[in-house]
Amino acid sequence: MMGRDLGIARRWDRVVDRYQASSRPVKIVAVTLVLVFAYALPLLRPPIITTQSIDFGGVMFRVIAFALVALGLNIVIGYAGLLDLGYVGFYACGAYTTAVLTTYHWHWPFFLALPVAILVTMVTGVVLGAPTLRVRGDYLAIVTLGFGEIIRITVTNVEWLGAAAGIKDIAHPNNIGKAPTPPFDPGGMFAIPRLTWEGFVPSVDHKHETHVLIFGALDAIPYYWLVLTVLILVLIGDRLIKASRVGRAWEATREDEDAAELMGVQTFKYKLMAFALGAAIGGLSGSFYASSQSGYINPLSFPLLLSMLFVASVIVGGAGNRWGAIAGGALVAYLPERFRDFADYRLLVFGLALTVLAVWRPEGLLPPRRTRRAKKAEAEIEALEEGELDEVDHA
Repeated sequence: MMGRDLGIARRWDRVVDRYQASSRPVKIVAVTLVLVFAYALPLLRPPIITTQSIDFGGVMFRVIAFALVALGLNIVIGYAGLLDLGYVGFYACGAYTTAVLTTYHWHWPFFLALPVAILVTMVTGVVLGAPTLRVRGDYLAIVTLGFGEIIRITVTNVEWLGAAAGIKDIAHPNNIGKAPTPPFDPGGMFAIPRLTWEGFVPSVDHKHETHVLIFGALDAIPYYWLVLTVLILVLIGDRLIKASRVGRAWEATREDEDAAELMGVQTFKYKLMAFALGAAIGGLSGSFYASSQSGYINPLSFPLLLSMLFVASVIVGGAGNRWGAIAGGALVAYLPERFRDFADYRLLVFGLALTVLAVWRPEGLLPPRRTRRAKKAEAEIEALEEGELDEVDHA
């Protein structure tokens, strides 16, 4: 069984290698097709992956929001090699900043509050990182773990932030297109019908149309499209910065911090930069979460378990690979919803799935290219050593 699984892993690696070796036009066509499918997925509602007991559009929103968080945490863990166990603290900072600015104390438009939420979270990351990034490894993990709990306890006890009752009726993103006029005109630029399936036979459902781009409590698909667009923009920025001098400095720091310092890399500055950028993306995702379909947050929305799931997303997907982080985040958010029919056992099934994956593929679903090259070289060395030993035995 294990040999078969490893065969699947090798075949998957060959698919990835084939894609990376393909020409630029082929890559562009492949990426375009994937993006079109990603945008259309909540409307297509494929029978195998669609969740029947919960709104599939809402599930897809959580999936893409989790992928955005994993992409930000991948900068901290995967690129810079910093173990952050309190990432939920930044997520909460972005959410509460948006809630306070748009609803609780002021009434700013969402898209005006969004950059402020990102800035506040980034500053929080710098304030936390400046004293704590001088420690390494387990000590840093413990400090960040405490940070996540401090944020949760603070918002629980501060009335200015809603305390334990939380904040409700948080403003949604601004609608684009004709404003809705209840009860008969849902507004929007235009409406798109969904597909329904009877077995594997599709039909068009005109009763449940999605109105573009109306952000309300009835339909989560416009939120999914918005966060997916933001994810693509963050992905482009991530690619640019990873290919720059900053990305090389992160890689050097992650592999050997002392050697990097001897080579002239200002490791503390680059670690702080990674921490701040990761925090900003966490705050960005938290801001979208606060203004999502429900429009309600409270301290219980940001448990410590969420931090563990964020880290699991990066590790499962493949730390250091942006595509792996996105895949891991999507998987970690999707599986518990897919197994919701199992009621109390769904988290057990989810945990077993993660355990099997950790055994089957410890480097993650989509490990970075350097990891696969190192693993391949290690296998070749082992094969050579076994060949030499066989030759000695035959002699």
